[in-house]
Amino acid sequence: MDYVARFETLIGEMKLDGRYRTFIELERLAGEFPTALRREPDGSARRVTVWCSNDYLGMGQNAEVLAAMHGAIDQFGAGTGGTRNISGTNRSHVALETELADLHGKEAALIFTSGWISNLAALGTLGRVLPNCAIFSDALNHNSMIEGIRRSGAERFIFRHNDAAHLDELMSAVDPDRPKIVAFESVYSMDGDVAPIAAICDVADKHGAITYLDEVHAVGLYGPRGGGIAEREGLSHRLTVIEGTLAKAFGVMGGYVAGSALLIDVIRSCADSFIFTTSICPHLAAGAAAAIRHLKDSGEERALQQAAVDKLIVMLRAADMPVPDTQSHIVPLIIGDAHLCKATSDLLLASHDIYVQPINYPTVARGQERLRLTPTPFHTEAHMKALVDALVDARARLGWNNRLLAA
Repeated sequence: MDYVARFETLIGEMKLDGRYRTFIELERLAGEFPTALRREPDGSARRVTVWCSNDYLGMGQNAEVLAAMHGAIDQFGAGTGGTRNISGTNRSHVALETELADLHGKEAALIFTSGWISNLAALGTLGRVLPNCAIFSDALNHNSMIEGIRRSGAERFIFRHNDAAHLDELMSAVDPDRPKIVAFESVYSMDGDVAPIAAICDVADKHGAITYLDEVHAVGLYGPRGGGIAEREGLSHRLTVIEGTLAKAFGVMGGYVAGSALLIDVIRSCADSFIFTTSICPHLAAGAAAAIRHLKDSGEERALQQAAVDKLIVMLRAADMPVPDTQSHIVPLIIGDAHLCKATSDLLLASHDIYVQPINYPTVARGQERLRLTPTPFHTEAHMKALVDALVDARARLGWNNRLLAA
């Protein structure tokens, strides 16, 4: 086989289809978020405003977080030198897991190198160790959840997005004695919509199922202590497993699951993607724990972010931009065409020093290509005006008709 020709064809098809991804080289500037330096190929740099960061609250710049990370490096050094089982369990890991269990009102928690791995490990393990398990998965679940379910070998049933009635219909058709898991998210990251957690839990309880909630885009952001949508709605106790990330609202890196001590022990003991992976660096664990502690006590960042979201939506709609209703902090701006979406992103960067990454298939369905805007407490009204003016310019120059595309 001509491997080079095959690879060239594959990349060529992705470019032709508008699915080819380009990376923008950025240098985040401590204390200047959401400003970053964009490095050019010739080595020069210019300042840009980032509008698509998942550092939703700017905690990656928080003084307490940075101090905790510096202190951990000075005390423990860089890495751990092993897996959690072989010399790689540091007291920073244990302290972080204690904070996470407390955040969600659970007996125990377990940390991983990323949120993607935590879903892969937890769902992959639970679906495998429960004989003849049936897993019911929301149609818009994240790739990591899909891969975890696939890895488990369990039979998968897909219910329509946020449709508890369809979930009930599917579960009613399965042998009532089979072990069952219902896996869904609280905030869906592309449309910003929120799951009907209570209704889904009602169905799961009716059929004796484990409930597995991905709160990746909600932890830190919702609830009186940042415990997510489940905490905000007083439902944390109804979830068997809550999964989250340390890399978004908490501003660092890593993922986790929280649940009963026995269930967490099963994942810890049986998940190969946990057992055979070097543990996260102590300074990451220390920084994440500092962020969690801060957001448990401070609601200021959450309030400022929500105010920024509300203000930006008003400004975008006043400019007749195609922004659908959103139930969360995520503001999608629908372009509806892969090439136009990429061209809009390129124009914003080249002409206005504004960076928003295009979101195209397969992350979203064809025809739903978009810019995914994430306002933070640090985006000012001046930043917002510059963004809206730039989008108006891009629409005029590229010719995308938002009225037709939004429809």
